[in-house]
Amino acid sequence: MARRLIAPVTALLGAIALGGCGAPAVGRLDAQANGPTPVCRVHQKQPPGSRYTAGTRADTAAVLQMLRYYTANGAKAFCDGKPPTGTDRRWTDLYAELGGRTPAAKR
Repeated sequence: MARRLIAPVTALLGAIALGGCGAPAVGRLDAQANGPTPVCRVHQKQPPGSRYTAGTRADTAAVLQMLRYYTANGAKAFCDGKPPTGTDRRWTDLYAELGGRTPAAKR
């Protein structure tokens, strides 16, 4: 378990140190935290905001929550059965940039 976290955490620290791309500050991940572990995913309504992409100014707790969410749920199908949107892809791209492995999500 610890070995699986080394690469994403190392990548996260590297991204924070190097700066990261600017994105709208309001973009927050809908991690479906108001219930039990989700059986399917909802489409993200907002692209990743600066709290995830602002390099040294990123919110580390938010970034770690995003990594945890996609590690646990990234391969689950979307609740509506539709494919990922462009916004969904931006989140999974960010996850991959930070070292996460992106399994093929079910459609």
